[in-house]
Amino acid sequence: MATKLPLPRRFREPAPSVPAVVADEPTIDLQRRRDQLQAKVAELQWDLGGMVYEMAVRDRIRVDVIVRHAAVLQDADAELSEIDRILALEQTGTAGACGSCGAPHSSGAAFCWQCGSQILHQVDTTAIFGA
Repeated sequence: MATKLPLPRRFREPAPSVPAVVADEPTIDLQRRRDQLQAKVAELQWDLGGMVYEMAVRDRIRVDVIVRHAAVLQDADAELSEIDRILALEQTGTAGACGSCGAPHSSGAAFCWQCGSQILHQVDTTAIFGA
């Protein structure tokens, strides 16, 4: 029978999350941030897999610890997906899709090039600033 050893400290507490936006930095280099997040996600996946393996070997599965680490991984992966989406929009030049037909449109387009629907709508200032 295998002896049960305590889990290493790095498997007890989730890694601290990296803040999404640094307040001192007015412009964000999305390529660099994406590279950082890709490395972080890969490391978190590796750590999570290793942690589950160690728990299984020691016959001491702690679901609460796994869930905490998985939540940190999920946050980093969600931020990475959003940055990938923004970078893809920058490369294609599209800003969104028409609400009527779904055709892509560029930023600043007032009407859809395919169906002619109005994309930019005038908003009453009272709706923005209140009565």
